[in-house]
Amino acid sequence: MTIVVGYVNNPAGHAALDKGIAEAKKDGQNLVVVNASRSSERSDSYRLGEGEIKSVQDYLSRSGVHGRVLTRGSEYDPAEQILDAAAEVDAELIVLGTRKRTPVGKFLLGSTIQRVILEAVSPVLCVKAGR
Repeated sequence: MTIVVGYVNNPAGHAALDKGIAEAKKDGQNLVVVNASRSSERSDSYRLGEGEIKSVQDYLSRSGVHGRVLTRGSEYDPAEQILDAAAEVDAELIVLGTRKRTPVGKFLLGSTIQRVILEAVSPVLCVKAGR
């Protein structure tokens, strides 16, 4: 089976990746790390560069987990990219990192996490970054 992790290079993303690795190690599962982005251009601050992708792949290897990194910049919403990846690999679990947002921030900017939670077929585990 496979675990999907929604990942961006920030504390919430690192927390999600670490939790995904821990869950994958429990049952020897594969990990698919999805770096969802609104653009295929590097100008999107959430999009990983080649060096960052290699760093995540090396981190997976050092952790003893079989996995791969998908960067799917497109016009689609990041939540849709995560949901599509989860459907493609028949994910057993989706892991996402959270951060605190004000109610107004959630309303104005939308919520990738909220959409994934509401639309995912598989269970979704949300984790917060440590202090």
